[in-house]
Amino acid sequence: MVRQSSSRVPERSAQDAPPADILTRIRAARPALAPSERRVADAVLADPGQVAELSIHALGERASTSAATVMRFCRTIGTGNYPQLRLALAAAAAREHALGGERAAQGGTDISPTDSLDRIVSKIIYNEVRALEDSGAGLDVEALGRAVDAVAEARRVDIFGVGASAFVGQDLHQKLHRIGRMAFIWSDRHAALTATALLGPGDVALAVSHSGETEDTTEPLRAAAERGATTIALTNDPGSTLATSADLVLTTCARETPFRSGATVSRIAQLAVVDCLFVGVAQRSYDAATTALEETYGAVQRHRRPARRTG
Repeated sequence: MVRQSSSRVPERSAQDAPPADILTRIRAARPALAPSERRVADAVLADPGQVAELSIHALGERASTSAATVMRFCRTIGTGNYPQLRLALAAAAAREHALGGERAAQGGTDISPTDSLDRIVSKIIYNEVRALEDSGAGLDVEALGRAVDAVAEARRVDIFGVGASAFVGQDLHQKLHRIGRMAFIWSDRHAALTATALLGPGDVALAVSHSGETEDTTEPLRAAAERGATTIALTNDPGSTLATSADLVLTTCARETPFRSGATVSRIAQLAVVDCLFVGVAQRSYDAATTALEETYGAVQRHRRPARRTG
């Protein structure tokens, strides 16, 4: 049974959205766009400030498509018309430039073969900070609250993720375990499918996948849904297979490039959302969670060497 998520990005006008939100929404919507609309998205994301000065026909030519496609793109991402898109892009470009400083003037934030090590460090930190800010701005707090409720009340929580996403799942597993919640992390598809056979109503299955299209993750989540478990997807694409198979969707907004595919920037954003989920769950039993965290910290602290004295 495939259940549609109710936590998709709402279609608001660009005038009502925060300045950076238009770029956040375009990046989130890009994977699900038609090829011609994706070319428009790529042209917009490559230089939002310059596109804000173009006519609709000029943007269509730049994206090797028509003005009608540009209009469809506007409606797809939730802007009423092209003038509203231009206004939103102008505001977003100004904010990007203010935050990016010299990076915007030196060819953007992607890593290039000629970048010095200093510039690489600057770009990586900038991209990761932006991923956190954009993910925070785009996170559906209502869906997060429902996910907190589900996890807090669950008999058990099974977490699915492979590759880099498995590290994020392990982090959530450890956090939940430290406050006495029954949680499991599965990074092997067969083990995950075996675990889903024991799930039922009152249990939670949470799957982590940046693309939302990793079969090793999507298949166990669908199996958990068939068993009646509440399903949660943590993904960068709200239109992905994983997201549309889940009851609740928690989205990140981390922009990956071919050079940094599966890089730390996506994991940083996912870990931030995991922290929000965990803190929300721990807050429901504040005193008990605080005691559990102190006791588990103390169990390790007793086995650490004393700090060296200096001076």
